[in-house]
Amino acid sequence: MDTLTVSGTPKSLTRSQIEDLRLAASKMDGVERRDFQATIALKYCHGSARLAETVFSWGRQNVEVGLAEKRTGITCVGLQSAFSGAKRWEEKQPLVALSLLQLAESHAQQDPTFKKSLAYTRLTAASALKELKEQGFSQEQLPSKSTMAIVLNRMGYRLRKVVKAKPQKKLHKQTTFLTTSKTLIGRPVQKLSG
Repeated sequence: MDTLTVSGTPKSLTRSQIEDLRLAASKMDGVERRDFQATIALKYCHGSARLAETVFSWGRQNVEVGLAEKRTGITCVGLQSAFSGAKRWEEKQPLVALSLLQLAESHAQQDPTFKKSLAYTRLTAASALKELKEQGFSQEQLPSKSTMAIVLNRMGYRLRKVVKAKPQKKLHKQTTFLTTSKTLIGRPVQKLSG
């Protein structure tokens, strides 16, 4: 079967085109893949998931879900991807995260070039933890130092050391003594008596 003809309609694909479409679909995941498969099924298979399965060797259920998503405009989300994984610290402790944000903002300075939206802060993770403890938050509510650094980075603050003003180096000019006890620029010095 060098070309695909669907129920008398001249929608034909060569074997290499079919292989290219399979390859393209294999490089995608989830919603993007189902959308692509549904688009191809509508274009070349008259919206038939069974024919798309036969021609492209795609899972019929995936194509059907993709067609339903296209028809309704509602994206299907699996329970595993929606509810798996640990929540971020900011989601678990929103009040502490708000206090941290205010604390970081008070120590922040904007990038001097204004080309980035990042703010640099002199606040270290250890000092942030110390100040949050002083505000009355318990140890159980606070993350570790390494997690605190990651949280600050996620909030858009980059931990940078502030460079203090460096004193200029003193330049020592080499001075040569033009006079010596015996000669002054090649001439003998006469001692004055008196």
